[in-house]
Amino acid sequence: MASARAADFPDDRPRDPSEDRLDDELIGLDPDDPETRAFADHLGRMQRVQPNFTVEGSLAGVSDFADSANRAGGLRRLIAVVVVGLMLLGVGVSVWYYLGDLLAVLFG
Repeated sequence: MASARAADFPDDRPRDPSEDRLDDELIGLDPDDPETRAFADHLGRMQRVQPNFTVEGSLAGVSDFADSANRAGGLRRLIAVVVVGLMLLGVGVSVWYYLGDLLAVLFG
């Protein structure tokens, strides 16, 4: 009976914060439309403020980059893959030189 009541009175159900964003920012658009939901999610990402000087903020930035790269296609996805590859190459070269110096100090 509770599910029938929730269907009859939609204002009594618990609200999702993304629905508030839909109500405030996208007045007049269909909230069930996937494009409207995607745009509301985009607005949420644009309005989110995080401290980038913390480890958590930096990891959230990497997560946002990965999500954007996964949504992208074509040339943008290729550029994202190249950027990640160059970053990994730089880390690999740095580790290689560090290990070389470490081994030279220990055994030299």
